[in-house]
Amino acid sequence: LYHEMIESGVISLKDDTSKVSLVYGQMNEPPGARARVALSGLTVAEYFRDQEGQDVLLFIDNIFRFTQAGSEVSALLGRIPSAVGYQPTLATDMGTMQERITTTKKGSITSVQAIYVPADDLTDPAPATTFAHLD
Repeated sequence: LYHEMIESGVISLKDDTSKVSLVYGQMNEPPGARARVALSGLTVAEYFRDQEGQDVLLFIDNIFRFTQAGSEVSALLGRIPSAVGYQPTLATDMGTMQERITTTKKGSITSVQAIYVPADDLTDPAPATTFAHLD
């Protein structure tokens, strides 16, 4: 993706005209690091909205990874899982993150999120919790 963005001119390595920030969390990284990727990306978006007065388009691929990493961290901490093995704080974690995607007087954040639906089950707690925050 990074190289394709350079080739297409979206990312410029020669000057400061780039309008893109990329935050990655690969599946081979520890769950604690992966759990923070969505929050880190959102913090960058908030900076551009609040400090630079920009309207920001935030792509999240895939929001299920945020939930999955949170579940793994919860298990490592010895928390008793709730429905279908997810962390007991799933709704709070998701709500805290999603509610930060908003418009202020200085700018806005609009988010496009890919959502993995395990076994195509729309009632699974991970996608169901996410859907509750999307328009």
